Amino acid sequence: MDPSIFGFSPYVAAFVFGLLGGAHCIGMCGGIMGALTFSVPPELRLPHRVLGLLLGFNAGRIVSYMVVGALVGLVGAGLSHALDSIALVLRVVAAFMLILMALYIANWWKGLVRIEAVGSHVWGVVAPVAKRFMPVVRAGQAFGLGAVWGWMPCGLIYSMLAWSLSIAEPLQGAALMGAFGLGTLPTVLATGVAARRISGWIRNPATRTVAALLIISFATWQLWHLQTMGTMN
Repeated sequence: MDPSIFGFSPYVAAFVFGLLGGAHCIGMCGGIMGALTFSVPPELRLPHRVLGLLLGFNAGRIVSYMVVGALVGLVGAGLSHALDSIALVLRVVAAFMLILMALYIANWWKGLVRIEAVGSHVWGVVAPVAKRFMPVVRAGQAFGLGAVWGWMPCGLIYSMLAWSLSIAEPLQGAALMGAFGLGTLPTVLATGVAARRISGWIRNPATRTVAALLIISFATWQLWHLQTMGTMN
């Protein structure tokens, strides 16, 4: 799939999607960011120590995204090699998943919540592992907790994984998910240090609407590009 967005690298597009999807990330990860901050004893709650825990957690989370991105990219490659026609189907599904992500971000339709429910079974198995890293007082524990947290059901992540699946290449799938994870980082870190101004901007209905329209435009352009390729063939 040609995932470039109006001449931009697909990784830039994935980063922007992560950044604009930050309102959802606040709800999913904001609480754990605050918990990490207050898990450090007051006498040891130095800025560099807290920042180390927050960075460790997010590094683990993004690594999990990349691992899953590589796995679904590998699956996509296998499916594409086994059946040429499946590649087009994967690309169309990826574009529609991006549209669903846009509707979700703008609060126009919450259908992705139902998709998140599918992943709740996996989370039920993985979540108990998180308890082994609590309370978090070291960066290694924070990384481990983040690596587990990366498996939490999330419609935005599933949309990006559909894109990684359509790329059908493990390394590119991992890189795409890594770029998306880095895009979520500013908002999640800001939530962890209680940066209300940034989170307020992300939650603003106008911001969410603009983000949704940009993503829908990108997905529509992808579908048009696929239709053009089909016509040429």
